[in-house]
Amino acid sequence: MLDNLPRGTICIEDIEMGMSRHLQKVITDEDIEMFAQISTDRNPVHLDDDYARDTIFEGRIAHGMLTAGLISAVIGEQLPGHGTVYLGQSLKFLAPVRPGDLVYAEVTVTDIEPARRRVKMDCHCSVDGKKVLVGEATVMAPSRKFD
Repeated sequence: MLDNLPRGTICIEDIEMGMSRHLQKVITDEDIEMFAQISTDRNPVHLDDDYARDTIFEGRIAHGMLTAGLISAVIGEQLPGHGTVYLGQSLKFLAPVRPGDLVYAEVTVTDIEPARRRVKMDCHCSVDGKKVLVGEATVMAPSRKFD
């Protein structure tokens, strides 16, 4: 994975409006197979070339939640990072992700409630500059007061 900052924690006291972090990852056949194993979602549109060719996608696609997991990786590893508690996530899937696609996942802070340690972030994933997923996440950020 390629990202723009080291892993760790940004405490609520240091989070600012507009802060943004990202990562990039090529989605591989192995990623799709492992996600199918873990999630038990073995829909053939993800795993069977012959089946998937005859669908509206005209080929295999990655699980939407595999792509969404990259948003979780940015939140859990970079912003706010380690110690973050996920409270909610909205997602809208705009286009398929295929094996071999380089996915760019980014989160940007849009609202901060310091007293409650709440942070809202716009989230998106894109492939070749085209958004494939958009959404909003709400998290509880770690605080130096409790660490």
